[in-house]
Amino acid sequence: MAKTIFEEMGGKYERQGDYLIPCLTVPAEEEQPIGIWGQRHLDYLKHHCKVTYTNLLTSGRL
Repeated sequence: MAKTIFEEMGGKYERQGDYLIPCLTVPAEEEQPIGIWGQRHLDYLKHHCKVTYTNLLTSGRL
C-alpha cells in the first residue's frame, strides 16, 4: 500500500475499530496576561455578546 503524504511527513495513525485515525496534537500556547481592561472586555463579551464570545473562543483567538 502506498504511503500517504501524512505518513511521509512522519505522521502516525491509531486504529479505532475499522478506521485509522491520525494522531494529531496541538502545540501548547503560553497564556499572556490581558490586564484589567482586557478582563472587563472579556466579561462584557460573556454577558452581552454571547455569540461573538463563543466564536472567538472556538476559533482560538480569545
